[in-house]
Amino acid sequence: MPKRGDSLEEYRRKRRFARTPEPEAGGRESEEFPRFVVQKHAARRLHYDFRLEVAGALKSWAVPKGPSLNPRDKRLAVPVEDHPLSYAEFEGTIPAGEYGAGTVIVWDTGRYGNMSVRNGKPIGAEEALAAGHLTFALLGKKLQGEWALTRVATGKDERWLLVKARDQYANDETDITADQPQSVLSGRTVEEVASQS
Repeated sequence: MPKRGDSLEEYRRKRRFARTPEPEAGGRESEEFPRFVVQKHAARRLHYDFRLEVAGALKSWAVPKGPSLNPRDKRLAVPVEDHPLSYAEFEGTIPAGEYGAGTVIVWDTGRYGNMSVRNGKPIGAEEALAAGHLTFALLGKKLQGEWALTRVATGKDERWLLVKARDQYANDETDITADQPQSVLSGRTVEEVASQS
């Protein structure tokens, strides 16, 4: 995994901050439980960006179908570059011609607790991700309970799966992304944000 000092290098290289409203850097590390954010991103293809605060940055995965409360749904999660912590509050429209062009809303946000263990002992989130399996509990406005990220392919085509655990927050009848399309910050949908940009 990248070292703390260079984990945002790819993020900065891909963007022209004079042309995009995205933050270049910033944000403070959480003092207690780290944050998570799920951003709905109407880019060339609609997807959801799942981000976890780890080691001073937001580790990020693009989840094409978005998170599911159904434990039988194994959602593909494709790793993307780390984002700065300040990105957790970003909503707006990235202009055409810029990397990731499209509209972004904060679909969900909150705190998470790392529940990963190895050989019966707790391990840090960085170590768990490096090993390819992170178990965590979300305390968000929409997403709650236990989840797991598991790496299923490595190398150039690295892929992970985002899966909900079977707990009291699991639900195999509700499509939460369809039922709750709005931002938890502004209450607006991506279409409303796009029309006002």
